[in-house]
Amino acid sequence: MKWEQFMKDNKPILLVEDDRVDAMTVKRAFRDLNVSNPLQIVKNGEEALQYLQSPGAPKPCIILLDLNMPKMNGLEFLKVVKNDENLRRIPVIVLTTSKTEQDRIGTYNLGVAGYMIKPVDYLQFVETVRTIRMYWSLSELP
Repeated sequence: MKWEQFMKDNKPILLVEDDRVDAMTVKRAFRDLNVSNPLQIVKNGEEALQYLQSPGAPKPCIILLDLNMPKMNGLEFLKVVKNDENLRRIPVIVLTTSKTEQDRIGTYNLGVAGYMIKPVDYLQFVETVRTIRMYWSLSELP
C-alpha cells in the first residue's frame, strides 16, 4: 500500500505540540515531502482530546505526539486515548526531545506505534518524517 493510498481519503494528521517552532518545522517538512493531508495542530493533551471528541470533527489517520506539554502532557493524553474504545486504534507516534528510558517504556506500555527523537537539524528532521511516512505506507491497519 502506498502512502498516497493510505492517505487517499485525506484524513487529517493531528500534531500535539506546544512549541510553535517545532510545529512550524513539522509543517515545513510535510510541505517539502508533499504530504497533502491537513495538519491539525493543538498545543496540549487537553486540546487534543477536545478535538478528538468533537462531534463532526474528522478523526485523524495518525497522531504525532510531543510528551512535555502544559496542562495535559503526552503520557496523560495517551492514558485517556488508549482507554477510549473510539480512539484507541488511531496510531500514535511520539515525536519528542525526551531521551529518557522511562518515557520510552511508558509510552510503549500505553500502545504507541513508535517513539522518535526530534532531531535539531532540519534535514535530519525531514528524514525522520520521511521514515514515519514510509512506515505507514507499509503498515496494514485494522
